[in-house]
Amino acid sequence: MRTYLIINKMYYKFSTYLKKTYGQKVYKIPINAQVTCPNRDGNKDTTGCIFCSEEGTAFESFKNHVPIKKQLLKNMAYIGEKYNAKKFIAYFQNYSNTYLPLDKFTKNIKEVIHPDIVAIYIATRPDCIDEKQLLFLSEISKQHKLDIVIEMGLQSTKNSTLTFLNRHHTYEDFVTSTNLIKSYGLKVCAHMINDLPNETIGDVINSAKQLSYLKVDQVKCHSLYILNNTKLGEMYNDNLIKMGTIDEFIMKTIGFLENLNKNIVVQRLIGRAPKEKTLFCNYGRNWRYIVNQIENIMLKENIIQGSKIENNEEGIHQK
Repeated sequence: MRTYLIINKMYYKFSTYLKKTYGQKVYKIPINAQVTCPNRDGNKDTTGCIFCSEEGTAFESFKNHVPIKKQLLKNMAYIGEKYNAKKFIAYFQNYSNTYLPLDKFTKNIKEVIHPDIVAIYIATRPDCIDEKQLLFLSEISKQHKLDIVIEMGLQSTKNSTLTFLNRHHTYEDFVTSTNLIKSYGLKVCAHMINDLPNETIGDVINSAKQLSYLKVDQVKCHSLYILNNTKLGEMYNDNLIKMGTIDEFIMKTIGFLENLNKNIVVQRLIGRAPKEKTLFCNYGRNWRYIVNQIENIMLKENIIQGSKIENNEEGIHQK
């Protein structure tokens, strides 16, 4: 029990934040809406990011033709019974959920308002933030006492890496959108990949420092999984990219946490994908094993989130 409590204090776990904020366990309900992405519909490109498959990230969701309200209620019933859960987060997960006309966007959001929903999380891109939508979300948040979190896929703060990934947005786009979102009283979560090819531990640490300076509210960390039938998969099969080692990933993640403001919630340290769909995923190890390795090293070496930065009125500075 003592070790568990110490580990919980080493970094700001999402589960800790949820219990602290809502006084009980809260479960995320994935919602797969009928949306696309400017990187797929021809606005910016038609091929998508090099790591993204045709189905996006909705591995565990209903198909998007299932009505949103039905998705929500069925998942709430299933998870509620399985885990004895009482409160939930509606998570618009797949593709860019703000890349919609205002009327369609507001309709989608209204479908998940429910007495047992305590928050709405919305996945999107930094270049798909609309001020009219933010105003609507701000009003919904106040009216229904809901927390609203905009989850933006960033992956890296290094523009050359974003170009390599075929993201078609810049880090500066993320900065602009973060400041705009927060000006409406909403929260920001940044999605990051900590083992991108050609990125050093210094690049990963710099990303943590930048996110700390911006005062994002949450981060969601991933390892890079390589899916079948993607551009990245083709590059991997042709030996055009080389992945590092599991030990390098672990040390990059620890470096990221050491340089991340202690008040930023860490939704997760590593992602996962169906084995049958991947060419490379988590170095062939179970995600829990990797998280345990990270936590054991941090515990042994007395490392805690934010231990290499200090806060003052001028911002975040490297020690």
